[in-house]
Amino acid sequence: MQVPARPAGFGIEGIDLLCKDASEFQGDAGMQPGKLIFLNGTSSAGKTTLAHALQESLADVWQHIALDQFRDGLPDRYRGLNSPEGTTGQRGLNVVPVRHCNGVLTEVHFGEDGRRMLRGMRRGIAAMAHEGVNVIIDDIILEDDFLQDYLAVMQGLDLYFVGVRCPLEVIEAREARRPGRFPGTAQSHFLKCHQHGCYDIEVDTAAASPATCADAVSARLMAGPPTAFDILRQSVQSGAG
Repeated sequence: MQVPARPAGFGIEGIDLLCKDASEFQGDAGMQPGKLIFLNGTSSAGKTTLAHALQESLADVWQHIALDQFRDGLPDRYRGLNSPEGTTGQRGLNVVPVRHCNGVLTEVHFGEDGRRMLRGMRRGIAAMAHEGVNVIIDDIILEDDFLQDYLAVMQGLDLYFVGVRCPLEVIEAREARRPGRFPGTAQSHFLKCHQHGCYDIEVDTAAASPATCADAVSARLMAGPPTAFDILRQSVQSGAG
């Protein structure tokens, strides 16, 4: 099935178009859709550790789907290291050093093939939820377009938006200890990924253990339906009006 391109100006029309697209992936009539927990935070904030803690603590089966899994599934030549324009590395996922007032940071840039992969990932997650699968999403909102696409594709699904926070100095210490991490990556994500400023719940992985953070998220699920994505959708529509 060919997925229509998202309009350049994202507003009510963009949401309507993508919701029609997402509805084609819905499961059998009468099937109860799965729930979603979206863990958003910087690299090394503790999202994956929290996802595993949630899988252990929640009673039902929850599938963990992470951006890293899709990144690792790209051919090596599409995973660039400061790859120049027009190369496969630039078209996929490109790790790029960027000069900043605090020194050199590392940013992750997605080219046309990388963005197509991300759009497919989001629609695949929605399709699983429509088939009754509970999903823990482990991803980073690096651009406003990424959030807008999530808002559209996940329309009609119960998605709990979780801000996974941690002080920058702790994140940088974790980053330095992890193999394969580029210095400055987490700092480049630090403010960008939380700019939208609206969550169903936030946790601090430096102040609480993974089990305690998982308990807090679980308590939010038990407290009632999620609201953050609806609030963010209303904000988009108000801005377009």
